[in-house]
Amino acid sequence: MSALHAVTGDDPAIRIDVHLAQGTERRLAEDVLDGLTRPFKEIPPKHFYDSRGSELFDAICELPEYYPTRTETAILDASADAIAAVTGARELVELGSGSTAKARRLLDAMGSANGTEDLRYVPVDVSERVVREAASELVDDYPGLTVHGVVGDFERHLPQIPASDDAPRLVALLGGTIGNFTPGSRRRLLRDIAGLLGPQDHFLLGTDLVKDPEVIEAAYNDSAGITAEFNRNVLHVMNRELGADFDPAAFEHVAFFDREHEWIEMRLRAREAMRVHVADLHLDIGFEAREEMRTEVSAKFTRQRLERDFAVAGLELRDWHTDRDEAFAVSLAGRRGA
Repeated sequence: MSALHAVTGDDPAIRIDVHLAQGTERRLAEDVLDGLTRPFKEIPPKHFYDSRGSELFDAICELPEYYPTRTETAILDASADAIAAVTGARELVELGSGSTAKARRLLDAMGSANGTEDLRYVPVDVSERVVREAASELVDDYPGLTVHGVVGDFERHLPQIPASDDAPRLVALLGGTIGNFTPGSRRRLLRDIAGLLGPQDHFLLGTDLVKDPEVIEAAYNDSAGITAEFNRNVLHVMNRELGADFDPAAFEHVAFFDREHEWIEMRLRAREAMRVHVADLHLDIGFEAREEMRTEVSAKFTRQRLERDFAVAGLELRDWHTDRDEAFAVSLAGRRGA
């Protein structure tokens, strides 16, 4: 499938392929129709992230209770040079790229290993603005770097990622994002990512680890209430984009650690019985008092579980980087047998 359009602009070092039409970036309507008509209602967590949701998440990352972002950052600071040396990567593909902070740590290490000339960065994100801004920032700061951005949903648009130019490639999915997928979906995604890798390529994955449930639950129930606002933001998104009439104040934030599945569940609980109309879908949905709608799962991993997931996907663990408390891990994998 070709891009809807490509953007090159004035800088020959930048190309951006757009595979999502504006206003339909996350297939919101289809996901809402499917999710709200299930016996147990749920909305995929990717719909948190409009501009307000992204700002709220950035604020969450600064909270004392929320350890994943700062822990992963510290691991990358400590191990980026070793990752660059092991992989010899000259191309970084970042899935769900967001801000450039993590890319910079890896590009710095890749540049220190072999110089910045002929480095390539491929950010993949649903936001065209995010991809454009990252491209502009990085080509200014890294002489010799080229950026081939992809505006798309990595669940659907992995085949649209540009082919490697035969230089070793590092595909990164950081931030614990893989935890938002249930086991079957997670393994399908990992198989698809394995399909991007050649014999000399590597996959870099950030995963939150199983630990004291009180520590995990505190990260999703911050005392400032910012995570609660982030959770309710999906209701604002549906109101704005689909003409829904949710009253966000009528829902309370719920987050708990499911010890059987070893994941966090975030839900929104109706404070009272109500009916909600979604105008664009011609849909009326009833909520009972205290009925819950799931908005996120965030799986926590052990090394053994991750190795099993890799094996099913045709990958094998090559390296494992964690912090002193083993709260988070950044793992490096390659194609099995390569």
